[in-house]
Amino acid sequence: MLASRHVIKSEAQSMKFGFVGLGQMGAPMAINLAQEHDVLVYDRNTNAVANVEQSGAKGADEPDQFSDVDVLITCLPAAKIVNSALFDPKTGLVQHLKAGALVIDTSTIEYGATLELRNRLQAADLRFLDAPVSGMQKWAEGGSLTMMVGGDASDLAEVQGALSTMASKILHMGNVGAGQLTKLINQLLFDINAAALAEILPLSVKLGIDPVQVAEVVNSGTGRSYASEFFVPHILKGDFSNGYPMQAAYKDLISGAEISARHNIPTPVLAAATATYQQALLEGHGDKDKGGMILVYERLLDATFRAASTQGGKE
Repeated sequence: MLASRHVIKSEAQSMKFGFVGLGQMGAPMAINLAQEHDVLVYDRNTNAVANVEQSGAKGADEPDQFSDVDVLITCLPAAKIVNSALFDPKTGLVQHLKAGALVIDTSTIEYGATLELRNRLQAADLRFLDAPVSGMQKWAEGGSLTMMVGGDASDLAEVQGALSTMASKILHMGNVGAGQLTKLINQLLFDINAAALAEILPLSVKLGIDPVQVAEVVNSGTGRSYASEFFVPHILKGDFSNGYPMQAAYKDLISGAEISARHNIPTPVLAAATATYQQALLEGHGDKDKGGMILVYERLLDATFRAASTQGGKE
């Protein structure tokens, strides 16, 4: 048994990987992958490519440089960008990939778009896994993301060792699309928690309770969540630059609403959270992280949830 594991590891290490999309999550993921594997990277941001090259990856200038990769990983902000990177008639990578290559999309995109992506890749004689990740940038840097994978189990087994350089937990969720659906469930719960913090925390200040003490109770009591543990300390400082921007993440709420409507599933709590999210976007807070939703209720209640030392820095 031990010998077979060594064979699998040796085969994985001999593979050549391509990685496209070196943003907040993609760059550290590519860096971790490059510690153990041959990785060719591309991003329109040449500075991002240069930074990742310092960790052992090789930068690509032209699409045809990906012609000998065995596995292509994408980590991009939207379905239309994934499709452009793969299928653009002039710069798309699919036309250069060898038959049977495996494409792994770690982006967070819509379920329907994922199924369409599978169909187009199958038509090009390419294999596909959807493998969105959950976690913050610091988790990506530490290789401790959670990866939810949809697709053929044998394809996942082929690359699981390589994926483990980026994610400490890799879960096979089912057929193609199951990864994105699982990620969506997680994200919607996170969004609901963030919206609840935005609504309730300013209420405590309005009623005269000290925000620092409220924060201590919430994050040590039954009101605690990952959202509260991550966002509340930053909210107390008036800092809304520590997570994914709301404007970019809004696609999750669109997907949730679409699934609710298409399958006749009532989601009243999600709808209420979406309204808070939308109000924050309408008020111009789309560049802030989800903790920035609190600014909506702080304005409505004229009550600012900040530590005393930061009260002068209200946005």
